[in-house]
Amino acid sequence: MKSLFSARTKAFNADAINATIERALTRAGLNTSVGPMRHVTETIRRALASGRTSDSHSAASASASVDVEVEVERGRLRNPASSEQALKPGSFETHQFSNAAGSRAYKVYMPKAASATPRAMVVMLHGCTQTADDFAAGTQMNRLADTHGFLVLYPEQAAHANTSKCWNWFQPQDQLRGDGEPSLIAGITSKVASENGVDPLRIFVAGLSAGAAMAVVLGETYPDLFAGIGSHSGLPYGSAHDIPSAMVAMKGGRGGIAGLHSLGQAPVNMSRSATQSVPIIVFHGDRDHTVQQSNSHVIVQQARDAYGSEPSQDALHVGTRFGVAEGGRRFSREIHTDALGQARIENWTLHGAGHAWSGGHASGSYTDVAGPDASAEMVRFFLNLAGTRLA
Repeated sequence: MKSLFSARTKAFNADAINATIERALTRAGLNTSVGPMRHVTETIRRALASGRTSDSHSAASASASVDVEVEVERGRLRNPASSEQALKPGSFETHQFSNAAGSRAYKVYMPKAASATPRAMVVMLHGCTQTADDFAAGTQMNRLADTHGFLVLYPEQAAHANTSKCWNWFQPQDQLRGDGEPSLIAGITSKVASENGVDPLRIFVAGLSAGAAMAVVLGETYPDLFAGIGSHSGLPYGSAHDIPSAMVAMKGGRGGIAGLHSLGQAPVNMSRSATQSVPIIVFHGDRDHTVQQSNSHVIVQQARDAYGSEPSQDALHVGTRFGVAEGGRRFSREIHTDALGQARIENWTLHGAGHAWSGGHASGSYTDVAGPDASAEMVRFFLNLAGTRLA
């Protein structure tokens, strides 16, 4: 008997089938170029390619492609990494802000689900060469926003301000309240918070590398605006005043520290130190050769000193925990708690990790999928601080 699939087998065209599937995914509003759906389409493409060697498999693949398109058109195909987000995506819109310091674009992610109470907001500052979209994909912070109901704000550095799109954390004018990039980011934050009824006690800022350094600057210059800081692979406040001193700081050098001359730079007379006690969570890989891990120790010390300088503050209690993330990354977590047991500082050391966002998604740049999930841990830390900052 002639095979029922013989005609289909002769007409089998893997490229055409793959194109059909991708058109269907696109019509369903699923991005097949980045994020988890990229891996789905790659899996389908490999399956179709291998199907050329088997007539029966070719028939099944062709039939499956039709079924996939039908399921997509009916709205039943789900993103395996985040089905809820695929079915109920929030809005992710681009805006512009200007003040006396200049102009910057920014994106806001608003979860689709309504909220009966004022939302929290997390401000995310990307690293050098990154964009808001890239940083959102890599950190997966929007997925967490869907789960917990907070807004995510992504200010974006302009190429005309820094050719590598780094935040200028090292420039003197960008380390002051009411001036430079701190005023721009704070202005964007206040505008978005006001327009969306954000809870003023639950606004947080986090960043990677240059973005982390700027997040630390914002904690020092706008402690009345930001209730918590997240620093991933960042630098302490006031550690540089120009590009040469920034390069020294990134390699672990400090003004007045012995051995600075060996790095080919003159000692820097630093006049700024952190004085504002804003809770902070720090992540850093101990094999980061872009920004040396010693910077995280200085960030933590600045935070401890600022906390200790407040009147009538008891000493912080320090405890250390060790663990292994699901992806196999070993880590140590140093927790500094106050007399009430509230964590004021968390310092995560990622053993064997380089200069990348821990637990990030491969669809974004500078990510380390081995974990632990820095985004989830920062959100946990931030939301546990609710109501601890004075208005």
